[in-house]
Amino acid sequence: MSQFNNAETIPFVSLSPMHDEMRDEIDEAIKDVIDAEYYIGGKWNKTFCKAFADYLGTDYAIGVGNGLDALLLSLKAAGIGQGDEVILPANTFIATALAVSYAGATPVLVDPILDTYNIDPDQIEDKITDKTKAIMPVHLYGQPAQMDQIMDIASRHNLVVIEDTAQAHGAEYKGKKAGTFGDFGGFSFYPGKNLGALGDGGAVVTRDPEAAKKVAALGNYGSLQKYHHIYLGNNSRLDEMQAAVLTKKLAHLDQWNEDRKRIASRYLNEIKNPAIILPRVIEDADPVWHVFAIRTEHRDQLKAYLEEKGIMTNEHYPVPVHLQECYKDLGYKEGDFPNAEEISRTQLSLPMYYGMTDDQISRVIEALNEFENEA
Repeated sequence: MSQFNNAETIPFVSLSPMHDEMRDEIDEAIKDVIDAEYYIGGKWNKTFCKAFADYLGTDYAIGVGNGLDALLLSLKAAGIGQGDEVILPANTFIATALAVSYAGATPVLVDPILDTYNIDPDQIEDKITDKTKAIMPVHLYGQPAQMDQIMDIASRHNLVVIEDTAQAHGAEYKGKKAGTFGDFGGFSFYPGKNLGALGDGGAVVTRDPEAAKKVAALGNYGSLQKYHHIYLGNNSRLDEMQAAVLTKKLAHLDQWNEDRKRIASRYLNEIKNPAIILPRVIEDADPVWHVFAIRTEHRDQLKAYLEEKGIMTNEHYPVPVHLQECYKDLGYKEGDFPNAEEISRTQLSLPMYYGMTDDQISRVIEALNEFENEA
């Protein structure tokens, strides 16, 4: 019998440990914004964008409204639109594909690698046509995609690369931060992200000064000078309150990511149940474990079993992009992307957040290892 039978519920995610530790910093930042009475494009926005670019080791970061807009504005800044095609993984959150659609282009899907969950670079070139203008790799769950191979393909075919880095703040591949390999990197600061705001927020990063200027204009009604509009732009700006909070949080990001790695290391080393397939970390990658995703043929049963033990989980994602109702016009059918479908059928995300205690981690591991008798 488990020593943890009467223990409290373990949430899938909790923001309380990080917020409790830095509550004074957050309160001070919010008070400063209120007192300054400057809520859009003020000093905190400039401070955060510079700090975030410096943290990533790139030249420019432009605050935008959310992660979807970060991808959309990157596409628009790259001149991608009607009649163009953009290659992306079939296993991703819907926002990746929606950005392409909102830009007027067509999403072209590629199956992921089964045990890393990321786009399979070996399948990309088969999808390139004379309409292909960009590749949009996703660093899913905080695990970097194989960017050296992707950048080589893009270079040989003269394609733009826009990294969807919504789940990989601080992740590295071959010593370089995710989001800084391509022409653009799109980040989300949704509250549950490794670096999360207290609401929606996002950023585009780039090394190109003209691209940075165009993204900034596109997110500000197409304007760099008030009432002078050079593009058909959007209203997508990182508001001052979120920029202030993110500035304070950024200083703690590496600490939070290290704690996620502590949890992931225990999961990877101590989960021994043969019915559970653990993720594979690619060579030269340093993931930040936004999500710790396992797979099992008994996903629904395991989910219910863990919930009975007070352990909350999630599914990322139960319906792959090509089988979503909104994308039936793309003409894909069941069986077109077998790995994406296998992941959607078998994937389960374990509790993963800064501040999980050793006892909580042990409870999750023990429950998973005992599941063999339930399967």
